[in-house]
This record gives sequence, structure tokens and C-alpha cells, in this order.
Amino acid sequence: MRVTVLGAGTMGHGIAQVSAMAGHEVVLRDLEEELVSDGINAIRTNLEGGVERDKVSREEMTATLQRISGETDLETAIDGSDLVVEAVPEKLDLKKSVLSEAEEFLDESAVLATNTSSLSVTDLASTLERPGQFVGLHFFNPVHIMPLVEVIIAERTTAKTRKFATDYVDSIEKTPVVVRDAPGFASSRLGVALSVEAIRMVEEGVASPRDIDNAMELGYNHPMGPLELTDVVGLDVRLDILEYLREELGERFRPPQLLKRKVRAGKEGKKSGEGFYVWEDGEPIGMSGEWSEQ
Repeated sequence: MRVTVLGAGTMGHGIAQVSAMAGHEVVLRDLEEELVSDGINAIRTNLEGGVERDKVSREEMTATLQRISGETDLETAIDGSDLVVEAVPEKLDLKKSVLSEAEEFLDESAVLATNTSSLSVTDLASTLERPGQFVGLHFFNPVHIMPLVEVIIAERTTAKTRKFATDYVDSIEKTPVVVRDAPGFASSRLGVALSVEAIRMVEEGVASPRDIDNAMELGYNHPMGPLELTDVVGLDVRLDILEYLREELGERFRPPQLLKRKVRAGKEGKKSGEGFYVWEDGEPIGMSGEWSEQ
């Protein structure tokens, strides 16, 4: 299978990596050569880490990188692909624009997919000429580690497209969970509900971020607490999802003021170096704000 990934950021290069590791030929496309190079370099770094931990052989790493090519021209990137996965930032208008443009170059039998954690796949399909060949594929970060992919079925997604999508997810050795297109799907709706309550608890002074996270990790066997996970996902991403879910589902998803203040201050989590925790070299080294001395 030939797979094109539109967007070489965190999710895009992750999707490209797991597709190439599964034996698919992959084209990673972004607007600028530097962005494409950064994405491919991130894949190389991930693979080198896998080699160091004996999770990936040197031969597997070499073969994976050989299956990935970079491209900035959209038509060239899409030409001949069986699957095109859009992985641009979680902005409705941006995604619609990219998807509509991509569809112009799509082969007749090819499938177009969006990687979204909360946006309506039916809405994204509304401007497409072939909505039956469109599906949601919600990957989780980090893509090369997380085993789940939500397959989101829009109102006009065909049974053939659904099978193609689940077969693809199986081929990259992930587990597909098929859900109907609804606000937040299954995972984001439940995950955000937990994280927003944890943020409110910090806001009210109930406990520190570390103690709240420890409670969920040690008491409920979560691999990562909701506040550290929010830092990893990105506070700005959480805020966007909450604002969308509030609009669709009501006030129970109202974003806490603490979250808004942190995002306004540029404290977006791991990627910015500070969120609910302070981050250094990809690891949390302490808590942020009033909890920093505890």
C-alpha cells in the first residue's frame, strides 16, 4: 500500500513511521522542505531510540527510512496513493481546506482520512465530492507506542471504506475501535472529562498536580496521570477540544480559567517546557506555579 501523510508534525511523522514500519511505502508532505526534514529526522530519532532499547533492529530502522520519502508538492505527494491521511493542526477550517484540496488529486479508488481527536468527521466531509471514501482515523500520541486507533464512521462513510480503514489499522499492528461520529468520539470525550476535573481540583487547591496524578496512577492503575497527560497532549489542544465539546454538549465541558490562563501565558505543556509541570529533556522535573516548591 502507498500512504501519503499530510503534515509532518508530531502526529503526522508518527503516522508515517508506523506505516513505513509495517511495510507500506510512505510519502510525508508538508508546506516547506524544512518541515518535512524535521519530520523525517524525528522518525530517525525515534527509531534510533528503539534500536538502543532493543525494540527495533538496525536492519528494520534502515528499511523503514528507505520506505519514507518527503515532498512539498501536494499533487506529487498524493499521486498513486491508496490512502491519504490528513494530520494538520486541529482547526476545522484548516482541515476542510486541506482535505478539499487533497481530494482533487485523489485516485478514484483511494481513501481519504482525517486524524482528529474531536472534530466532527461528518462536518469535515461536508465539502468533499466523495464523502463515502472519507473516514476518521484518530491516532494517539506517541503514535509509535500507543496501540489504539479510533476509526470514526461519518454519516456517509461506506462499508467498503470502513473495512479498508480497519484493515489498514490492523496492518500497522494497532487495535481499531470503531465509533460513530459523535462529539469527542469515545476516547477524547472520556479522557477530557477526567482531565478537566483534575484541572478544577488544582484550581480549587484540593491537591497538587503530582498528588492528583499519583492518585490515578497508583489507585486506578493509569500509566500516566491526567495532568501529566494534559502536558504531553498540550494544554492548547485540551483547551480547543473543551471549547468544541462545550459548544456541542454543554457546560459540563466548560474550560477552567486556570487552563485558559496557562495557555495565554504560553505554558502549553511538554512542548513549551512548562504546563502543570516543568519539563526538561522531555521529562517532568518539577511542578509549575504555586506547587513548584512542594
